[in-house]
Parts: sequence; C-alpha cells; structure tokens
Amino acid sequence: MKTFLIVAGAIALAVLIAVAGAFFALRAVLAPQPGEWAVPLALGPLGIRAGVPSMLRLATSGWSGPLLDGRSIATRHGRLHLSWAREGWLQVRCVPCVLQAPGLGEEPLRLAEVRLSVRRIGENLWGDFAAGRVRGAWQGRMSPDQVQLRLSVPWTPMADGFALFAGDIPELERARIDGMFALEAQLTLPDGKLEIWPRVEGFAVEGLGTEALAGARSPCTRRGSRLTVDSWLARAVIAAEDQRFWAHGGYDLAEVAAALARNQDGHHVARGASTLSQQVARLLITGGERSPVRKLRELLYAVELERKLGKPRILRLYLDNAPWGEGLCGAEAAARRYFGVPAHELTVAQAGWLAAMLHNPAMEAQRWAAAGTINTARAQWVVLGMRGLARTRRMDIAQDIVGADWKPGWASSQR
Repeated sequence: MKTFLIVAGAIALAVLIAVAGAFFALRAVLAPQPGEWAVPLALGPLGIRAGVPSMLRLATSGWSGPLLDGRSIATRHGRLHLSWAREGWLQVRCVPCVLQAPGLGEEPLRLAEVRLSVRRIGENLWGDFAAGRVRGAWQGRMSPDQVQLRLSVPWTPMADGFALFAGDIPELERARIDGMFALEAQLTLPDGKLEIWPRVEGFAVEGLGTEALAGARSPCTRRGSRLTVDSWLARAVIAAEDQRFWAHGGYDLAEVAAALARNQDGHHVARGASTLSQQVARLLITGGERSPVRKLRELLYAVELERKLGKPRILRLYLDNAPWGEGLCGAEAAARRYFGVPAHELTVAQAGWLAAMLHNPAMEAQRWAAAGTINTARAQWVVLGMRGLARTRRMDIAQDIVGADWKPGWASSQR
C-alpha cells in the first residue's frame, strides 16, 4: 500500500507539473505584447489575458491549428464548432449565432447558423462566410492593437436575405419579395466601428395587404383635417423627418449609412434612419419595439405601401397618426391643443415648431410645459429645410423662432 501511494503521488505530481507547465507555456505564448489588443480567456478554472493577434496566429498556424479540429468553444456569440482542412483552412460554425450589430441598438441579431473559413499568411487574413443562402467573402489585416475586416456580399436575392430571419418575421409566409441586394462593409475591432455600403435594385413587396389602409380613419381626432401635401405642416414634417421623401421608394440607403455612422457611441441610437413610410408602418402595423428585426418588418410594409397607396396618402396617414406628446396624436389634435387653430392654418414658424417635436414628442412636450420652449435649434433647422419659401424668408423666420414666447395651449385658453 505504501508503495502504491508513493507511485500514485508521483503520478499526480507529474500530471500537476505537466498541466502547470502547459498552462504557463500557453500563457507565455498568448501573453499580450505592450499595446496589443487583449481579452480575458478562461482555461478551465484558471484565466489569463490573451492577445487577440496571438490567438489568431496560433489558431491558423499549420502546427497548432490541427489541434483544434473537432473542438467547440462556448462564446457570447454562440457555440463555435471548429475543424481543420488539410489545405490550411480553419473552418468555424457558429450554431446558433448571436451578432451584436454596432449602431443598430442593443437588441442582437439571431441567426440559426453562420459558417466561416479562415486562412492566414503573415498578418493578412481572408476567407468566405455563409448564412443560409447569403454568401460572401472577407479579408482582414492584423496589427497589434486592432483587426480590420472588409466584407463583401455579391448580388443576392432580397428574399434570401429576409429568409435568414424567417422565424422572427411572420409576414414572410405570405409576402412575395422581389429584387436584389449587395453590400460592402468594413469592421474595425475591438472598437466595433462598422461602415456599410449597401446597394439595392428592383426591391418590391406584394401580399401584405397594405391597400386596406387606403381608406383608414385615424382614431387620433374626431375632427376632419384640411391638410394637403402643400400645407406648411406637411412641408415642415418632411423637412424634419424625411427630406428625400418624394424621391425614395420607402427606404433611404444614404440615411441608413449616415445614421449607422452616428449611432455607434455605446450602441445608443441617437438618430434614426426611418422614412415616413417606415414610420407609418410602425405606427399602424408593427409597433414600437426597438430591434433590427422590427426594422426589417417595417421595411417590407414601407415598400408595399409606396406601391399600393402612393406618397400623398402615406404623408396624410403619418400626419393623422403621428404622436405629439401629452397623449396627443395626429396633426389636427396637436395644432388645436398647442396653438388653438386647425392644422392647415398654422404659420410657417408654428409648423416648424410642431415638426421639430417629432423626434421625441414626449420629451419636447415636457420641456415646453416646464421651460416654455422646445429645442429651438432643431425648430430653426426644420424651418431652414422647408421647401416653398425663399431662403431669405426662411432665415428670417428661423431667427424669429429664437424669441418665440408660445405657451402650450395658449391660444385655445384665450378662446
């Protein structure tokens, strides 16, 4: 028994020494260099700080990469299943996969599976990727403090892109989606800066039944409105919410790219990219949940609305249903509550003032009630963007707004 205990102790000690040696060797290999991008890495019960470029080199080298074959790793994006091809390719399957898109809010995108191949020579990386029927190629460049990736998706049917989210978009069961999309994107890690350059051709949607909104009546007011597309409030709303309203087909790719660039501060969405058509879809159909998938549903309805109803009807639906704070909705109710006049009788300055509230109606209504004003700089910006007025006239009105002393409901209280 004594001999057995001695042998067992020796074996245990040898195993412990081997494990410790492997741990310290791996820590030495993965230890970040000064200024290198590093992340915490769990090795069983132990943890180390590992340099990301060092890990990428290790995972894609010909001597250590094969050791990953058949392994799987749990990550915050999903479980990664690894395999190694003889030609020197590391294959990665993420099943299911959760992607956090910078600038698109806190709600992640969820995909059933993403496949990725990786190869490296020196500091250069490249490969391809696939999710469902959407496929593309990527290339990257490592430096000590970051990794820059460039992704490309060739022309692909729009229906294949939407199919990635079939489980979350019930409308796909009845919608017919035509058109193609392609995109280029650049992602810088670890700061998460994302730039996207999308292209779309022939996008059309049928089968959602939006033609039923042609004669829909708004629950926001009992009084009829005499607003037209040329009314000052209609022009102000376009200037405030969708300056390319008359030119786009329900979506605005230029505004999507601009909004994405401005919204990447801690994933806080400071500026939206929704057209008036998308906002009508949100107000009347999809609801206000903040998520990338909801935006995709909005997009489907917006594109069909454009073809079924046309611009004037979409604009009128927005004016009749938009929220204006204090439980108000609809332009007619807002004009009468705040200024005591029908919406079609608002002055240019009053129209610009009300349209400026639309980016955050509840907050602006509270600010107006408490401080006697709203964001006057935004109201000026709206007036300066209104069409149908000479520039000098717009500048005069914008200047007058600074000294405006309107109180919510002041006119109605005098009647």
